Amino acid sequence: MKKLLITGFEPFGGEEINPSWEAVSRLPDIINNYELTKIRIPVEFNESSKIVIEKANSSSPDAILCIGQAAGRTAITPELLAINLRYASIPDNNGYQPLDERIVPNGENAYFSTLPMRKIAEAINDNKIPSNVSYSAGAYVCNDLLYSLLFHYKTTRVKVGFIHIPYCKEQNKEPSMTLDDIIKSLIIAIENIDE
Repeated sequence: MKKLLITGFEPFGGEEINPSWEAVSRLPDIINNYELTKIRIPVEFNESSKIVIEKANSSSPDAILCIGQAAGRTAITPELLAINLRYASIPDNNGYQPLDERIVPNGENAYFSTLPMRKIAEAINDNKIPSNVSYSAGAYVCNDLLYSLLFHYKTTRVKVGFIHIPYCKEQNKEPSMTLDDIIKSLIIAIENIDE
């Protein structure tokens, strides 16, 4: 059996919940041929990727899939790439607010996801849940995490990807999606994680 490390974030920006962790925490422990390790991570530059890498060092996953909330999105959006940039319109949960800093000083300007994000988006769409590939994970902690992981694992066998999800209905904000549909979409994503 293969191993998948899957992450969701703690609440941020004044929210009481974060749908990424609400969905991840409710996933089955085994999906297809993957055994899942689920972790809740802080909305903090540097710290989130450090925690994921430490957990990966002890659990030796074949793949890492991170989930994050993106306000304003109407669909499940697998991210195709991460950029080497930190820009925060609001401080992270540790009060840090970088304005146009590089994540890795000598790193590439961008890295492509090493999971089949277009295939994942198509599979979710085929199951009547709106999904499309995103070409920008922004410049906040989600992008920071994805870039840091892609940089760290670029010469290894570990595959890395990130999926942004909308608000869930429980947050009383629009646009939103039911938590059941978000969970279903993540199960479909994991079922299609292999090339």
